[in-house]
Amino acid sequence: MKIIKTAAMVLAAAAFSALAGTAMAESLKLGTEGAYPPFNYIEPDGTITGFDVEIGLALCERIGADCEVVAQDWDGIIPGLLAKKYDFIIASMYITEERMKQVAFTDPYYKAAMSMVAQKGSTITDFSPEGLAGKIIGAQSGTTMSDFIEAAYPDADIRLYPTQDEANLDLASGRLDLMVGDMLPMVDWVQKTDDGACCELVGTPITDPAYVGLGAGIALRKEDEDLRQRFNAALAEIRADGTYKAINDKYFPIDIYTME
Repeated sequence: MKIIKTAAMVLAAAAFSALAGTAMAESLKLGTEGAYPPFNYIEPDGTITGFDVEIGLALCERIGADCEVVAQDWDGIIPGLLAKKYDFIIASMYITEERMKQVAFTDPYYKAAMSMVAQKGSTITDFSPEGLAGKIIGAQSGTTMSDFIEAAYPDADIRLYPTQDEANLDLASGRLDLMVGDMLPMVDWVQKTDDGACCELVGTPITDPAYVGLGAGIALRKEDEDLRQRFNAALAEIRADGTYKAINDKYFPIDIYTME
């Protein structure tokens, strides 16, 4: 009888310990845009997914945190982090000196480049400031792409859009002569979507560190140094054990961590 009682007590203690562990699991909120396929986008059922989100959730699992995904318009994404609307941002945000004045970044989780896109058959071959003077050039507002076109093409007619999808639509509709976007989503758009079939990447990739920085990183509040270090360690782990590759290969034909 004592043995049965003792076994029951052990089982009860184990169950209580498991429940307590679950109750004590760290809860974090992951902020992303939800409008930047294939990196982050919203499914018809309302689920927020994409490469960024899957990598973020894999990192959360690795550090033992329960993470809720929160969608936030790009223009307000850093203010939302600073206001503690969420705990970290994983939204293909380039690590730049300007952004580092406001937030801290993890190590890059993929390399970055920007690309120009034009309609197929475009006669634009001169991408110098003089060659694009008077041309209508678009980009998503509040991005390094918009910073680039405003600095590089002062005599162009610059059009900025709240989302990348809106810029894509205006290029496809012929309302833009040229667009600048993050290279990987642009490749995805022109190769895999009906509206993107109108267009193609032109010119050479834009890799100026002043605009693409060190690559894309996870942004956190500066005071959250411990969380930043934990994410860095978790990123190294998922690179080493194949988790990163499995997610990468769902979305891209190359390893975007190395761009090879």
